[in-house]
Amino acid sequence: MKKFNNGEFRIEDVSKTVELYGWVQKKRNLGGLVFIDLRDRSGIIQLVVRPENEYYEVASSLKSESVIKVIGKIAERENKNYKIPTGEIEVLVDYLELINQSIDIPFEISDTTTALEETRLKYRYLDLRRESLKNNLILRHKVTMITRNYLSDNGFIEVETPILCVPTPEGARDYLVPSRVNNGHFYALPQSPQIFKQLLMIGGMEKYFQIARCFRDEDLRADRQPEFTQIDIEQSFSNEEDIWETVEGLMKKIFKEIKGVDLESFPRLTYNECMDRFGSDKPDTRYGMEIQDITSIFSHTYFEVFSKIIADGGIINAIVLKGLASTVSRKDIDKLTDLVKVYKAKALSYLKYNNGELTGSIVKIIEEEEKKTLIEQLDLQENDMVFIVADKKNITKTALGALRIKLAHDNHLVPEDKYNFLWVTEFPMFEYSEEEQRFVAAHHPFTSPRDEDVDKLLTDKENCYSRAYDLVLNGYELLSGSVRIHDSEMQAKVFEAIDMTPEEAKEKFGFFLEAFKYGAPPHCGVGIGLERLVMILAGTDNIRDVVAFPKTASAQDLMNEAPGKVTEKQLDELGIKLK
Repeated sequence: MKKFNNGEFRIEDVSKTVELYGWVQKKRNLGGLVFIDLRDRSGIIQLVVRPENEYYEVASSLKSESVIKVIGKIAERENKNYKIPTGEIEVLVDYLELINQSIDIPFEISDTTTALEETRLKYRYLDLRRESLKNNLILRHKVTMITRNYLSDNGFIEVETPILCVPTPEGARDYLVPSRVNNGHFYALPQSPQIFKQLLMIGGMEKYFQIARCFRDEDLRADRQPEFTQIDIEQSFSNEEDIWETVEGLMKKIFKEIKGVDLESFPRLTYNECMDRFGSDKPDTRYGMEIQDITSIFSHTYFEVFSKIIADGGIINAIVLKGLASTVSRKDIDKLTDLVKVYKAKALSYLKYNNGELTGSIVKIIEEEEKKTLIEQLDLQENDMVFIVADKKNITKTALGALRIKLAHDNHLVPEDKYNFLWVTEFPMFEYSEEEQRFVAAHHPFTSPRDEDVDKLLTDKENCYSRAYDLVLNGYELLSGSVRIHDSEMQAKVFEAIDMTPEEAKEKFGFFLEAFKYGAPPHCGVGIGLERLVMILAGTDNIRDVVAFPKTASAQDLMNEAPGKVTEKQLDELGIKLK
């Protein structure tokens, strides 16, 4: 049937007879002539049906989104449309066949549609006909193919790993699948292929990758879906430098072919450096406004609030909004204060610098010498504004980190078409869970500690750091990875550090720990978020824009109404009774 793509014809194709298929994007009747915009995946071409044409009545009755077949001759257009690639030509229709009539559509198929997202998700198959979504899926395909070719060319083997796995005690909440054959037992959908890819290294594959489907039952947001795709990479006889070289090469290849951008080597910062300077472990480095420590300025202050915080081991930090103090109103400050309180900061102080003087919420409380030192240390210039948070270190850093992002976006300080990569290294090995009242693995329990911190695994967990790393792109965590533990004694010690007994470890990971006894190579790897990468390349901030059939923020599919109910018979077969 179809041999031509509608969008491939140009002025040099005039006089060719073509057979075309597609959807009716738009129909117009002008002075007796019927003009039809015929759309397929490749684009749009204009059709013309004259009144004397035997198919004129059929053409006049066509509804938008109906599927048709036409045969006709390409001609040069009198009124050219240079906004589309085929805008210099049109097809004079000799034959028209209505293949499938469409009913009235619930929203306009265009990138300027005003339809609510809920409506578009309900009719996702129609939404996919819009140019932007179509292009996003094509972009995703291109990124996937570049990845496959690059990794294959560099000696990596693509291997599929199981979808039905054993439930794991660490990480996010599992999606569980009850077993009919083994009532009372459950599979879990994989949060990642972590254990399997490490077993592939033990199995001697040396270099593995997979475009892997992953599942996590967690709260959703604009850049997160319950099921997602991961570019999974693992390699043996390697360290951090080796895997970073692999990933940087892949990213340079993708951005060169997709965006025509030549990326430079990616800078590196430790986790602690990121938190100190940006208040985030995934900082957006496209703009400045770094957090500055001003605690020493107030080391002998008479301002009781500041002096008490310092005495209790807290810190005083600031960020400077350059040249925009006059644009920040009292109402704005109230909103920004509410923002930092979300991150448990007790207050937000501010100062404005104009005509060589400071004004603001604490200007009457602090000393002249403190003001002078502030101006010098923060290098304040005319119309600068200082925001100050004084609290415990983690609260101060996190609150100012969130404030930094808010100020940058509100004041249009984030440059477009700029791609800042950053390796964040040496993450904490553990984090304390208030809910479980114990230390848990910050990354996952198969992550190696830094060599110099091995002795802290059981004695100083709070200051024990790992060989885990993230790759950040424009403020998004693009990938997470680590050098893995390949020694059974070290693995047992890490399990002990997170209060997992040998019996529990054997129950959950017995087969995995057994494998270590048969010669496990040193290995490391990463999991790259494909949707997040494509989302950034596509220039959107909504991950649903790069997923064919996404879920809502409440993990529902409005089109097929998943999740759905099941019958009592199905539950009985699984040995399950609903509470």
